[in-house]
Amino acid sequence: MGAQFRTLEREKRFQNPPKDKSAYPLLADAVAPHVGSFNALTEGEDGGLLNLAVKDIGAKTIFDSSDTDRLGNKLKIRVESVQLAKPAVSAKDKISLNRRTYPSECRERMSSYRSRLMLKVTWSVNDGEEISEIREAGQVPIMVKTNRCHLEKLSPNELVQQKEESDELGGYFIVNGIEKIIRMLIVQRRNHPMAIIRPSFGNRAYLGDKFRVVFGATPDVSDIEVGEEVIRRIVLVHLPNNVDKFRMLLFMVRKLYSLVAGDCCPDNPDATQHQEVLLGGFLYGMILKEKIDEYLQNFKAQVQSDIDRGIAVNFHERKYMTRVFLRINENIGQKLQYFLSTGNLVSQSGLDLQQVSGYTVVAEKINFYRFISHFRMVHRGSFFAELKTTTVRKLLPESWGFLCPVHTPDGSPCGLLNHLAHKCKIATKASDVSQVPAALAKLGVSPSHSFAAGPDVCCVQLDGKIVGWTTHEQGRIVADTLRYWKVEGVNGLPLDLEIGYVPPSNKGQYPGLYIFGGHSRMMRPTKYLPTSKTDILGPFEQVYMDVAVTPAEIQNGIHSHVEFSPTNILSILANLTPFSDFNQSPRNMYQCQMAKQTMGTPGVALCHRSDNKLYRLQTGQTPIVKANLYDDYGMDNFPNGMNAVVAVISYTGYDMDDAMIINKSADERGFGYGTVYKVEKVDLGQSRRKLDPIIQHFGFGVDEWPESWREKLDADGFPLIGVKVEEGDPVCAYYDDTLGKTKVKTYHSSEPAYIEEVKLLGDDLGDQECQQITIKYRITRQPLIGDKFSSRHGQKGVCSRKWPQIDMPFSETGIQPDVIINPHAFPSRMTIGMFVESLAGKAGALHGIAQDSTPWKFNEDDTPADFFGEQLKEAGYNYHGNEPMYSGATGEELRADIYIGCVYYQRLRHMVNDKFQVRSTGPVNSLTMQPVKGRKRSGGIRVGEMERDALIGHGTAFLLQDRLLNCSDYTQTSLCRSCGSLLNTQTSVPRVGSIATTRCRRCSTKLEMHSQQGEYVNESEIWEDGQGKKFVGGDDTTTVAIPFVLKYLDSELAAMVATS
Repeated sequence: MGAQFRTLEREKRFQNPPKDKSAYPLLADAVAPHVGSFNALTEGEDGGLLNLAVKDIGAKTIFDSSDTDRLGNKLKIRVESVQLAKPAVSAKDKISLNRRTYPSECRERMSSYRSRLMLKVTWSVNDGEEISEIREAGQVPIMVKTNRCHLEKLSPNELVQQKEESDELGGYFIVNGIEKIIRMLIVQRRNHPMAIIRPSFGNRAYLGDKFRVVFGATPDVSDIEVGEEVIRRIVLVHLPNNVDKFRMLLFMVRKLYSLVAGDCCPDNPDATQHQEVLLGGFLYGMILKEKIDEYLQNFKAQVQSDIDRGIAVNFHERKYMTRVFLRINENIGQKLQYFLSTGNLVSQSGLDLQQVSGYTVVAEKINFYRFISHFRMVHRGSFFAELKTTTVRKLLPESWGFLCPVHTPDGSPCGLLNHLAHKCKIATKASDVSQVPAALAKLGVSPSHSFAAGPDVCCVQLDGKIVGWTTHEQGRIVADTLRYWKVEGVNGLPLDLEIGYVPPSNKGQYPGLYIFGGHSRMMRPTKYLPTSKTDILGPFEQVYMDVAVTPAEIQNGIHSHVEFSPTNILSILANLTPFSDFNQSPRNMYQCQMAKQTMGTPGVALCHRSDNKLYRLQTGQTPIVKANLYDDYGMDNFPNGMNAVVAVISYTGYDMDDAMIINKSADERGFGYGTVYKVEKVDLGQSRRKLDPIIQHFGFGVDEWPESWREKLDADGFPLIGVKVEEGDPVCAYYDDTLGKTKVKTYHSSEPAYIEEVKLLGDDLGDQECQQITIKYRITRQPLIGDKFSSRHGQKGVCSRKWPQIDMPFSETGIQPDVIINPHAFPSRMTIGMFVESLAGKAGALHGIAQDSTPWKFNEDDTPADFFGEQLKEAGYNYHGNEPMYSGATGEELRADIYIGCVYYQRLRHMVNDKFQVRSTGPVNSLTMQPVKGRKRSGGIRVGEMERDALIGHGTAFLLQDRLLNCSDYTQTSLCRSCGSLLNTQTSVPRVGSIATTRCRRCSTKLEMHSQQGEYVNESEIWEDGQGKKFVGGDDTTTVAIPFVLKYLDSELAAMVATS
C-alpha cells in the first residue's frame, strides 16, 4: 500500500532545508484562514479592510460654541488612512545596525512582536482647506508570517537562519513572549435573511426616538439626515442603494408571512448551512476600527470639555489642535495587546458578539499535534456553553465535509468546540462576482426592477441583493448552468462561487436561488462528474446536491459530484488515527484528545524558545503503521511516540484495570524517555522605578560570601552550563550596592534539574547594564510507576510495574514484549483497530515496510485480517498474529497462544512527578493550624466528608484519628472538668519554690479584699492571674488532645457571646 518511511529523504531535507518553498504545502493551507484574514486588513484595491473601515467611520463634527443659536466655527475631523509598519527596534535605539525585529527575538526576550500603527488624521474648519497630520497610535501586535511580518516570503532555508522552524506556519501573535491565537468563532451567515421563531422578541419596544441621541448627531443635522444615517449604518448595511434595501425588505416580509402561514419552515441557526466563521484577522480589524472611532470621539469630548470650562477654543491654531491630541489617549496598540493577552473584549458596542471573554488562547506547543489543532479549531461561543439545551451541540448532516464529526472534546465543550475537516477552507477574500449579473441575464433571468409576483416566481439573490427573478423550473437549470460555467472557468465566474438553489417543497425551506461570494464562507473541494474537474462547494448549496462518497456509489442521472476521498470529512488529527473505521466512535474521540496530551516533539528550534514548560520525547520514532496524510503533513518531523512490541496477556496481576507492565530492559534502552524544560526569569530591576539608578548587579561583590556558591556559579554570577541543581542550590548571584552584600537566587523545586541555557536579556534600547536573565532547566523524566501511556486507539493506562526482562514471557523466536496489557481492555471498548494495527505493525517490521492505515481502505470483501495475515504467513508467522509464548519464570509454554505484535505507543504528559503530593511536615494555616492546600505550597491532600464516611463504614477509627487529628491540627490544651470550658483555663503565677498550675477562672472565686485571705488557712489554695488579681479554687483541670480548629470554633462562638 501507499505508506513509505522516507527516512533518508527526511534526513537530507533536515540537513539542507529547501531554498524555494516548503515541502509540506498542506501545513500552510491549515493556517491559511488566520494568515489570509490578517493580510486582508492591508491588502486589496482600496488599501485593505482597515482603510474601508475608517472610511465607514466618517468624520466627526464639532462646533466651538455651546450656543444653539450661534454654533460658531465647525470642525470636521476624520481618519483618512491607516498604515501598519513592519516590526522594528525603537527609534531611540542608536546602537543596532539591523533595525528589523524578528519573532525569535521576541520569544527569547519574552517581549511582544509588534509594529507602529500610524493614522493619517485630516481636519477642516468651516469646510475649508483640509489639513493632514500623521499621528502614531502606539505599537500593535503583528501576526507572524503575514504581510506585515519579516518572515512572510522566506524559504525554509532562510527561516532556519532566522532561528525558526524550517516549516514555520505563522498565524499567531507573540505577546510577552507567549504565542497567542485568536479563536475562530461560528457566527450567523451574512447577507442572508433567516426566518426564525423567537417569542421573546415580542417584548421589544419602539426605539425610534432614541436614534438621534445614540448617534450623537450635532444640532446642524436634520432628523431626515439622522434617519438616512440610521438606514445606511443599521438597515441592510451591505446594500448601498435604498431601492435595493426596499426590495430586500419586501422579500423578507414575504418570507415572514410564509413562515407565519406555515408554508415554509423556520431556518435552523445551528445548522452549518446558515453559519460562517469569524476569523481572527477580521475580529482584530473590528476591534481596531472601534478603537479608532473611540479615538475621534475622545477628541470631540476633549474639545467639548474645553468649551464647557470656558477655555479658548481655536480650530485655526495648529498648537491648540496638537494640545488636544496630546491630552487624549492615542495608544491604541496597548488596547489591542490587552485583548490578545487576556482574551477579554472591552468594547462600547460589544461588536454584536455574544461574549466578552475567551477570544484568545495560548497556542501551546505540548506537541505538534496540539499546536496544529489550534489553527483548525472553531468554537460556537462561550454564551452557548451556559445553555442547558443540547440542541446547539448536535452534529447535523449539514456539517458533512466542513466540521469533523470525531474531533471534539468529550467533556463540557463537546459539540461546541469543533475542528474543521482537513480539506475545508475559509474564504478570506471576496470573490469577483461582477460578471454574475451578466451571466444570469444570458440565462433568461429577469432584472430585479421587473414586475414579479405569484407563487411560481423564484427570487435570485447575489450576496443578499436581489438581482433578478425567474421561475422555479428555470431556477434549477440556471443553477446547474452556472455551476458548469464556473467549473469550466467561462463567463468570468469564480470557482468558489456558492450557488444554492432551494426548490419549492411542502413546508420546507423558503425557495429561491441564493448565490454567495463573500468572506468567511466555509468551502471544500469535490470532483464535478460532468467534467471530472474540481468544484468548490459551500455548506448552503451542499444540502440540495447529490454527492457520492465513493465512485462505486455513483448513480447516473442522480449524482453530480463525488468525494476525492472519504477521509475528507475528518480533521487532520482524526485522519492520523490508524484504522479508525474499525473502532467504536468514542475511542476515536478520546484519541484526538490524547494525541494532543502526548509528550512528543514540539519543534526543532527548541534552543530559541523560552516557553514556561516544554515536553520533549527523546526516543521518538516514525510509526510502522501510518496514514498517507501522516507524510503529507510532515508529522515525522515531530515524532509523537514509539513502536512497541505489545503482548495481550494476563500476566502477574499487575496489568489489571488498564495498567500495563513495561519491560525493564526496554525502559533502560530508552522506551518513553522524556525531558521537561522549564524557564525561570530573574529580573533585578523588577522593584526599581523607571528613572532610579541601578543598584543591583549580576556577579560577586567584594564582601565575604560562602565558597560553596562557586561550586554551582561562575565568576560572573551565572550558573555553570550542565551543572546539576537541587532544592536550595544557588542559580545566580548578584551584588546589592545599598546593602553592600552579595545575594543569591535559589532553585525552589524539589525535583533535581540540570542547567541547560542561560540567556542575558537587555532592555529595549540596549544602552543599560543587563538586569534580566532567563535560566532554562532540563529535568529528566524516565518512565515511573504511575505515568500514563496510550495507544492511538484511546486505550490509555498507567505503568504499574517495570518487570525484569529475565522474567518476561518470550516467544519461540526469542522476542520479548516491551509492553504487556490485559485482554480485558478490548471487549467492552471494541477497539478492533488496535488489533489490526498489531497485525500490520508486526508484518511491517518483518518485511521492513511501512503500512498504510488510512480509514476505509478495506471492506467486507477485502479485509485487513486477510491482507496482513498473508504478509505474516509469507514471513513464517501465524496468519492471525498469535504465537506460543513461554513463561519467563518457569520456562514452561503458556497454555494459550498469545496475541503479540507492534503497536505505536504514546507517552502522555500526565506524570507522577508532576502530580504526587505527600508531606510529613510543612506550612500550616496560621488561623486554624491545619495544613495549607496546594502542591506548590507544599500543602496536603484533604480528607473530606465523603472520605471520612467511607473510613467510618470500614470501621477504621484509628486511621480516622490519625488523618483528622494527629496529622492535621493536633494540639494539647487545658480543660476544666467541672464546667467543660476550653477558654477559661489559664496558667497561674508561680510562687517562690513552687511551679505554675492551670486553673479555671470560671469555677474559681475572686478574692476582693486582703481580709478574705485570712479565711483560708492553706495559702497554696490562693492563686494569682498575673494582673494582681487573686482567686481561690478552680483547680479541677486536665490536659486533653483536641483538634485546634475546635478551640478556634469555641473562640468564634465566644466572640458572639454564644456561651453555655
